[in-house]
Amino acid sequence: MSDTVIDLGNRVRVVGTAHVSKTSIDLVQEQISKFGPDIVAVELCESRLKSLENPSALDDEDLLSIIKDGRSGMILLQSALASQQRRMGIEHGEKPGAELLRAVDLANEMGLPVELIDRDIVTTLRRAWKKMGFVEKFRVLNALLWNDDGEEGEDIEAILEDSDMLSKVLEEARDVAPKAGVVLIDERDRYMASRIRQASEQGRVLAVVGAGHLSGIKTAWEAPPHGDPVEIISNLDVIPTPSRWPKILMGAIPAILVGIIGWMWLQGDLEGIGNTLGYWMIANAALAGLGVAIAGGHPLSILVGAIASPFTSLNPALAAGWFAGYTQYKMQKPTGLDASEFLVIEDVAGLWKNRVGRILLVTALGNLGSSLGAWLAGAAIIGTILG
Repeated sequence: MSDTVIDLGNRVRVVGTAHVSKTSIDLVQEQISKFGPDIVAVELCESRLKSLENPSALDDEDLLSIIKDGRSGMILLQSALASQQRRMGIEHGEKPGAELLRAVDLANEMGLPVELIDRDIVTTLRRAWKKMGFVEKFRVLNALLWNDDGEEGEDIEAILEDSDMLSKVLEEARDVAPKAGVVLIDERDRYMASRIRQASEQGRVLAVVGAGHLSGIKTAWEAPPHGDPVEIISNLDVIPTPSRWPKILMGAIPAILVGIIGWMWLQGDLEGIGNTLGYWMIANAALAGLGVAIAGGHPLSILVGAIASPFTSLNPALAAGWFAGYTQYKMQKPTGLDASEFLVIEDVAGLWKNRVGRILLVTALGNLGSSLGAWLAGAAIIGTILG
């Protein structure tokens, strides 16, 4: 048995693969033939399988929903992760996930049931995004999109074919973003181990997963039980409620602003009211507009984001980036080609060149600029009062 194939008892065999390797496709075919499973399990969810079987573009409804629901940052993270994997695949001549799709195809040809054992990618990304702080989010995007692909002389082929080295790569990723690492690696290992255990109750299972997950799945399989698989899966499918403190603090700023203006009104300080409102309007408008401008937004999107920010900052349920993103969508509406190309963007520059990517950037950076403007304006106003 090689280091990329492990048996978990007599009824379960787990095959570790590299998602962009031709050798892994051959290994999957060989192990399905040798092991003779009753069930083939793969490290996919429904949405990822559909993407592999029939890559489709984002439609208008999807894009507008992303803007409205505040998921632009999460989608940019997903794009960055996919971009990193595609760059490796292009070098080695294989489509990322080709071995997983081959396992599904073989199972279908043999009349075997297929179990999709990975957690839904949207749930995983939402959990990761909500758990990461601002600094960690920046470090992840920086590592994925701005860093060099690898050190000179690095043997990428050796990494792809060595499960220990792939595990090391995952651990290095955890160093960049510890909270994201728990979600992207540890939680998924436990989730897949539980799904494999469920499937094994129905017969012999051959599971095909990324080689970097082999060790974690084995550890989760052998660990003392902490609840039945259904309970574990259910808990890991929950999207955590974000901390209330950021919203409380953002809600406190307009309350403080209104209180200060009321106090100034009672004191008859009309000049102070004008200065306070001026700080608020200028800081919010300037930084929101700057964020949209950095994203390459249309001039009208910049104007809308700047005008909306002083008012949306007073209402935690609204965001300037939404208005700017919707304006960007209307002014430079993406075509089907734009949406298709967004799914295969290979570097950070592509986000600015692609209309879908630019809409998401306008939304995300507009919201970021508006939030910074509110904080800076609040600090300046309080500093002026205390001074």
